Amino acid sequence: MTETAERVPVACPSCSPDVETVHEVLTMGGGKATVRCTECSHVHKVTPETDEEVERDVVVSQDGESFSATVDAPPKETVAVGEEFILETEEAIMVVRITDLQLSEEKRTDEAKVEDVETFWTRAVDNVRVNVTINPDDGSHDDSTSVKIDVPGDYEFEVGESEEFANEEFKVKSIAIRDDAEGYHFNPLSEEGDTAIAKDVKRVYGDDETSSAWSAW
Repeated sequence: MTETAERVPVACPSCSPDVETVHEVLTMGGGKATVRCTECSHVHKVTPETDEEVERDVVVSQDGESFSATVDAPPKETVAVGEEFILETEEAIMVVRITDLQLSEEKRTDEAKVEDVETFWTRAVDNVRVNVTINPDDGSHDDSTSVKIDVPGDYEFEVGESEEFANEEFKVKSIAIRDDAEGYHFNPLSEEGDTAIAKDVKRVYGDDETSSAWSAW
């Protein structure tokens, strides 16, 4: 049983000098590859393109603090605010979402090629801290309390559903969505059954259910 030959798209000097066609790689050596055109069977040598990457600075925001790191990426790749990528640091491997792209000291943009980017501004999204405002069960807003809860980035909140974290129990009333989140048609979400995952959430608003919770005593 033979292995399937590796195939690469390159121009063929015999039948297609201007347009790339599929070629089978026959041998590799000396920085060159011997290939055979699958259209006309012409055999010739090519110099494979190298996967060049450039190093760029990354600033990561996590739980109200920030730290710096670096990432290697193809210079011609287009990146945009809202996209996520895996960042490896000496301390941990995490998923981060791009919140801003800095091209120079005074210029920022929502989309650019990696080669034009000076710094990726990001926030960690695999584990996140969500702000929650809880209103008293009597409907007033004067005595509202604010808490922060730590959950996985893909944890789902649903309007109308009850949540319980430590000593807090509340019913989700509405959900404010972050500016860098995509796929939501309304902001805030307030219809019963509306859902959002934690990494997309700016703040959850809920009605207190702690005092009305059933107790056996």
